[in-house]
Amino acid sequence: MNNPIINTKNNFLIYSTIWVVISLVQIIILNQILQLPLDYSITDSIAYNVIFYSIGISLWYPTKFMNFERNKFSKIILNHSIVALLTSILWTYVGYYLLIYVIKISGNEIIFLEKSLLYRFIIGILFYLIIVLVYYSNIYYDNFKKNIIKEYELQNLIKESELKTLKYQINPHFIFNSLNSISSLTYSEPTKAREMIIKLSDYLRSTLSTNEKQKRDLQTELNNIKLYLEIEKIRFPDKLEIFENIDSKYLNIEIPSMILQPLIENAIKHGVYESDEKVVIKISTSAENEYLKIIIENNFDNNALPKKGKGIGLQNIKNRLSLMYKQDNLLKIAKTNSLYTAIIFIPLESN
Repeated sequence: MNNPIINTKNNFLIYSTIWVVISLVQIIILNQILQLPLDYSITDSIAYNVIFYSIGISLWYPTKFMNFERNKFSKIILNHSIVALLTSILWTYVGYYLLIYVIKISGNEIIFLEKSLLYRFIIGILFYLIIVLVYYSNIYYDNFKKNIIKEYELQNLIKESELKTLKYQINPHFIFNSLNSISSLTYSEPTKAREMIIKLSDYLRSTLSTNEKQKRDLQTELNNIKLYLEIEKIRFPDKLEIFENIDSKYLNIEIPSMILQPLIENAIKHGVYESDEKVVIKISTSAENEYLKIIIENNFDNNALPKKGKGIGLQNIKNRLSLMYKQDNLLKIAKTNSLYTAIIFIPLESN
C-alpha cells in the first residue's frame, strides 16, 4: 500500500493546498492579530509549515506499521504518543534553529519565538494526530474495499461451484436412461441400438464441448435438445412428436446451458412413458415485458398412474435460475386437464 499523498496527483495537490492555507492563516494571525512584522510573519510561517509538510508525508510509514490488525490498541497508543512527542519536539526546535541561526532573526522576534515554543509544541501534536487519523482512515477504507472485493470474488466462486454442481446433476440421468434403452435394443433391434449409440455420441460430444460454459445461446441449446429427442424418437417412433415455434430473433439470446433438458426429460417421462397415445411436445418462445419466455408443453394421460420422482430436475432449474439471475420466480409450472406447461423466464437485460 503506497503513501496516499504521493500515490496520486490529486491527493498531493490537496495535501499541498491544505498546507498553503495553513501557512496563510498563520501569516494573518502573526501579522494582523499579534502585530508582528509582515516579513517575519511570512518567514516564520513558511519555515515551520514547510518542515511539517515534509514530516507529514513521512508519517505514513509509522502509521502503516502500527496498524490495529497487528498490534494491541494500548501498544499503538503508547507508540503514537512517543512518536507524536518526538515529532513535535523535532518540529519545534528545528524551526527554532532555522529561524535563529540560519535566517538570523533578532530583537523582539526572538523573544516572541521563545515564548511561543510551548504553543508550537502543542500545535505540532495536533498536526500529528490529524495527519495520523487521516492516514488510518485511508488504510481502513482501502482494507474495506479490498474485503468487499474478496467477499465478492468468494461469492462468485461459491456461486460458480454451486452452478457447476447443479449442471452436472443433469447429465447422469439422461445417460443412464439412454444406456438402458440401448441395452434393451441390442438383441431385439441391433440396428436401432447402433443408431442410438451414434446419436448418443453426437449428443455427448455437443454437451462436453460446452461443458464449462454456464450460458450458451438458445440456438445451441435447441440443437442439443433435438439430438436428445432424436434418440428418444428411435425408442418411441410412433408415440412422440415435436413441434417448434421459435422466433428467430431470440436464437442468439444466452440462456443457462442444459436448462431445458430436465423439462424435456419430464415431458418424456410423464408423457411418453405413461401414455398409450401419441404425445406432442411443443417448444415455443415469446416476449413478456423484459423477459424471454421459453414454453414447453406436452399432453399426458390423466388416467395413467404417475411415476413418483424426487423432483430433482425442477428444483435444479429453480436453483440455477435463482443463482444466475437473483430472482426466484423464473420458472412456472401449470397442469390443466391433460396438458402440462412449463415456462422459463430469461431476463433480457442480462443479455
